[in-house]
Amino acid sequence: MSDAEAAKERQRRVWGLGDYAALARPIEPAATALCDACAVSAGQEVLDVGAGTGNFALACAREGASVVASDLSPVMVERGRARTEAEGYDVEWVEADVEALPFEDGRFECAASAFGAFLAPRPEVAAAEMFRVVRAGNTVGLTAWVPDGFFGQIMAVGQRYGSLGEGLPAPQEWGDEATARARLEGFAGHVEIERASVPLEAESPAAFADDFTSNSPNAVAARDSLPAERFEQLRQEIEDLAREWNGGDAPVAIEAEYLVIVARKRG
Repeated sequence: MSDAEAAKERQRRVWGLGDYAALARPIEPAATALCDACAVSAGQEVLDVGAGTGNFALACAREGASVVASDLSPVMVERGRARTEAEGYDVEWVEADVEALPFEDGRFECAASAFGAFLAPRPEVAAAEMFRVVRAGNTVGLTAWVPDGFFGQIMAVGQRYGSLGEGLPAPQEWGDEATARARLEGFAGHVEIERASVPLEAESPAAFADDFTSNSPNAVAARDSLPAERFEQLRQEIEDLAREWNGGDAPVAIEAEYLVIVARKRG
């Protein structure tokens, strides 16, 4: 098994752990912003890639689009389907790998991902697939945490406690504008990138670290695989980072920055 395939197999398993919905709720405004940036409208057929619990899928469905939501994790597909059904939207859910999407060429007006596709171990392959399934002149969109932002730095902390795989890029590299443009320039006639943020709140840095390490799939996987003292070091680093960004032990109010990337497929 290649390093990329091993990474995806791990993601398929890990993303069934924890309670990702608890993390997805505060970042839902980013999915709405991506929907707006991609100009999703009624009657369009849209693909949500790495859909998680369906933030972007629901944003598009509320606009009247016909939505297919896909995720590598079967557990995420089950949870996302339950959520969209509970909210009364007819979203089709499919278990799928962004690096090998099971859809015909040019099916969708928009293929986009809110903090999902940027985790693919081979970003150029993921980008190629997202563009393949979109019609000429239409849009591919992503959001990604910026490397120097709060969540970008949390990802870097986590990567010190578990290998990405030999030669595989860090997901937050998508959050570097020059890198994102370089990865898309072969497919896109036009790329627009904006920096935005979502507010994060918690009772304290310690409470933030406790909630994050209890709910984040990757943190739960680390808790299950690391020695207890090593996991506590990871949790403490996250608490310290939250305290640093928050400027102390007051209730947490942090702006987590990310990129909104929208590319139009060449005609």
